[in-house]
Amino acid sequence: MSGLLSVFLHLLLLFKLVAAVTFRHHRYEDLVRTLYKVHNACPYITRLYSIGRSVEGRHLYVLEFSDQPGFHELLEPEVKYVGNMHGNEVLGRELLLQLSEFLCEEFRNGNQRIVQLVQGMRLHILPSMNPDGYEVAAAQDSNISKNLVGRNNANGVDLNRNFPDLNTYIYYNEKYGGPNHHLPLPDNWKNQVEPETRAVIQWIRSFNFVLSANLHGGAVVANYPYDKSLEQRVRGSRRAASTPTPDDKLFQKLAKVYSYAHGWMYHGGNCGDYFQDGITNGASWYSLSKGMQDFNYLHTNCFEITLELSCDKFPNEDRLQHEWLGNREALIQFLEQVHHGIKGMVLDENNNNVPEAVISVSGINHDVTSSNQGDYFRLLLPGTYTVTASAPGFDPETVIVTVDPGEPKLVDFQLKRSTPQVTESPKQHLEAESDQSKYSPG
Repeated sequence: MSGLLSVFLHLLLLFKLVAAVTFRHHRYEDLVRTLYKVHNACPYITRLYSIGRSVEGRHLYVLEFSDQPGFHELLEPEVKYVGNMHGNEVLGRELLLQLSEFLCEEFRNGNQRIVQLVQGMRLHILPSMNPDGYEVAAAQDSNISKNLVGRNNANGVDLNRNFPDLNTYIYYNEKYGGPNHHLPLPDNWKNQVEPETRAVIQWIRSFNFVLSANLHGGAVVANYPYDKSLEQRVRGSRRAASTPTPDDKLFQKLAKVYSYAHGWMYHGGNCGDYFQDGITNGASWYSLSKGMQDFNYLHTNCFEITLELSCDKFPNEDRLQHEWLGNREALIQFLEQVHHGIKGMVLDENNNNVPEAVISVSGINHDVTSSNQGDYFRLLLPGTYTVTASAPGFDPETVIVTVDPGEPKLVDFQLKRSTPQVTESPKQHLEAESDQSKYSPG
């Protein structure tokens, strides 16, 4: 009897560990408990870590999913989701908690799609980038609109207007020449940004992220770069103008994947706005400077879009289950897009990794680089491309690649060291001319 009781208690504990996240709003302490609960339920495929603290000292926790948590596996891409950047835009925060529990439970149940997802990438989930702002919004009386307070961090700064402005430099470089990727930061950038922004920048510089989405609220649309308009004045009047990246078609595809997998985003007519296919170029909607998605694209290898997920920034709890069902498939399908394009290793003649090798695609003026381990990932639409890998001290290598709609094409590069050019001294040149004159006809 005692043995049966022991088994029953064990099963009861297991049920509590994997029980679904309830459809309610989670204050900071609840959020932390939920993340630990998911980690404890799935310790072999998760890792919980902090990337820093907010102004008021709250941890910015990230829950990682991988079959080798804590390690980068060669040729497996790094992907991230970020929620609650604006403290009063809370649906993304709750959806990412739901997603975390869903991935854990479905992996344990042997759902092959989820097993393949976890085994094929390393996913990092930051449910709340602005926990201080959230607490301000959540503390408001239910009779007062939570949409009006808590947007900024505890210093009153909008975190999505707080990243170094790299758009100005890329627009100059596109016109006059210069780097088209991994634009450098100002020397004093750490003193120019908020603690939450600084933590995120250091985070995305520490991992070779390939794909990302930033979850917001206040509209229902998938927004893709650039966010900052190149031309804001047309014939003397200010207006936003579409400002596409060199990867505009790819970004449109990524946005459409989410929109059409979403329950209603693809209709386009939500919240009093209309967006064709439920997507928009950020700058064509309104120009935004120092935003996070443009920063990802211009400073790292990461392709990020911004997902506006609800008309109401702080929806009532009775809406949360409906919103989860409307977003669940889209959240999964978007992650699966990281497995499109090309990937491979960049090695030298001795099969040593070549870090920070530049991968260029002819006709697309935006390069990516290999990681410190030598692997690279380049998202591309189906088609035929001319791709070049180059690195200082090596001869570049160029291949022609056909990308299919399915799995990414494996394209490895093996670079040969450049042969040093021998330059003759003036004395050697004169001696050579003298030697030649001995054999010249008189």
